Amino acid sequence: MLKHFHIMLAGSKFKHSSRFYSNMFIMLGIALLTFGCVGAGTTATPLKTQLQLREFQTRTYDVKESKLAMKALVNAFQDDGYIIKHAVVDLGILTASKELDAGTSSGEKFWLTFFLGVNAIWKSNITIEATANVTEFAEQTRVRIIFQAKIFDNKGGVVEVKQVDDEQFYKEFFAIVDKGMFLEKEKI
Repeated sequence: MLKHFHIMLAGSKFKHSSRFYSNMFIMLGIALLTFGCVGAGTTATPLKTQLQLREFQTRTYDVKESKLAMKALVNAFQDDGYIIKHAVVDLGILTASKELDAGTSSGEKFWLTFFLGVNAIWKSNITIEATANVTEFAEQTRVRIIFQAKIFDNKGGVVEVKQVDDEQFYKEFFAIVDKGMFLEKEKI
C-alpha cells in the first residue's frame, strides 16, 4: 500500500509539473503573440533613392536671371526664420541656418537632473541647415535646396545629424520660394 501511495503521489506530482509547464508554455505563447504583434502595425518607410530626393528638392522657374532667383531665395529663407550664412552669386550657392528648440519639457529636464545630477543629458536644440544651388538653363533657372537637421544635447554635443527627406517639408518651403519669386518678378 505504501508503494502504491508513493506511485500515486509521484504520478500526481508529475501531472502537476506537466500542467505547470503547459500553462507556462501557453502564457509564453500569448506573450510572444502580444509583443510580437506590437510592431506588426508599424512598417518602416523605405529609404528614398537619390533620384527621388532630387525630384522634390529641385524646382525649375521661368526666370532667366539667376540673381533674381537668389534674391527670392534670400527673402524666402529670411521669411521662414533662417539666417543667411554665405552667398556666392557667381556660383549660385547660398547657405542658411535656423535654430529650433528640441522640445524637451521642463519636467523631463527636472527629473533627469534629479536622478542623474550633472550627468543628465537631454535634447536641447535643433539646427536646420540649408544649402541652395541656383543654376541657369537657357531661359529658366533651376533651384535645388538640401536641408539637414542637427540635434544637440544640453552640453553642446551632437546627438544626431540627418538629411531632411520629408517631401512635404520641401513642398512647404518651395511654396514660400514661389511667392518670393512672384514678388521679385513683379518688382513688388
